[in-house]
Amino acid sequence: MSFFRNVRELIRYRELVFMWSARSVKVRYKQTLLGILWAIFRPFATMVVFTVIFSKFFQVPSEGIPYPIFSYSALVPWMFFATSITTGVPSLVYNIGIVTKIYFPREVIPLSSIGAAFVDFVIAFIILIGMMIFYHVAITLWIFLLPVLIVIQVMLAMGISLFASAANVFYRDVRFIFEVGVQLWMYLSPVIYSVETVPQKFIWLYMANPMAPIIDSYRRILIAGQPPQWKFLIMAASISLVIFLGGYSYFKKMEEKFADII
Repeated sequence: MSFFRNVRELIRYRELVFMWSARSVKVRYKQTLLGILWAIFRPFATMVVFTVIFSKFFQVPSEGIPYPIFSYSALVPWMFFATSITTGVPSLVYNIGIVTKIYFPREVIPLSSIGAAFVDFVIAFIILIGMMIFYHVAITLWIFLLPVLIVIQVMLAMGISLFASAANVFYRDVRFIFEVGVQLWMYLSPVIYSVETVPQKFIWLYMANPMAPIIDSYRRILIAGQPPQWKFLIMAASISLVIFLGGYSYFKKMEEKFADII
């Protein structure tokens, strides 16, 4: 019952989440040369580097899909996920003054980091649509599954961000652990390469990483015009739900101690 009570309270503060997300976006790009265009430049520049290195030099197979859009279609959701984590983990410590002086559901702060990252995701996704038009990628009805993938991904990011941001209050090196961990996590997910390159005897173990079926599903429904691999996507959704519930429970359990520790 306490879980649903916490969720109802968070819903009452939903406007604060939106306001804090907007503030995070403004702060992130304040006094920068490119401003909000960094949301496009980061994945696009990474896509160019990956295309040169992994397509031209190492000739990584891309299932017959032009490598630029093959990699970009995975980089957009990946950077949404990675930015959510790397900005959400230290968010409570970065907002010491507000956490210790004003009452509101503390989860608003890490969740707002995800909201700000979602703005970047939407902007970068517009470029993906342009690339789909350029490469004559047909849009199929499977694209209507996009909100489902976003919900699963956000649920996973929320669970990790809530748990890690709470832990970072007590152990400040948690932030650095997750920064390194997210970088390594990308290589364990099908961003640079295809799921098809993974040996079949290891596929279930590989897909236990929830970001693997999530990214594979993005690529399938958007670029390949295929349905997701349902068994793996359902597994990713189940793992994400467990992580979310566990992370949120830990966050609320530790919340009362934040002001004393910070």
